Amino acid sequence: MAHTETQAETRASKHRLLGAASNSMATAVAAFTAWRRTIAGRRALADLTPDQLRDIGLSRPPAPKVLVSVGVGLMTDLMSMR
Repeated sequence: MAHTETQAETRASKHRLLGAASNSMATAVAAFTAWRRTIAGRRALADLTPDQLRDIGLSRPPAPKVLVSVGVGLMTDLMSMR
């Protein structure tokens, strides 16, 4: 008796696989490019004087990032509270 069932094709086409890979690569390149532009902009603003910042419309330099100051013995106190 011959086997006559048909089997469904489950392989993805090469075109679909390459399309997904190129889309993810394009997304990664775009994110890297945006990151580089952001860093370049921050460096350029850091090099400007307060007068130059006022000339381009910034009333004050960009606010610094949050700085956490850890006092002496803080870690010991925290560990003892555990």
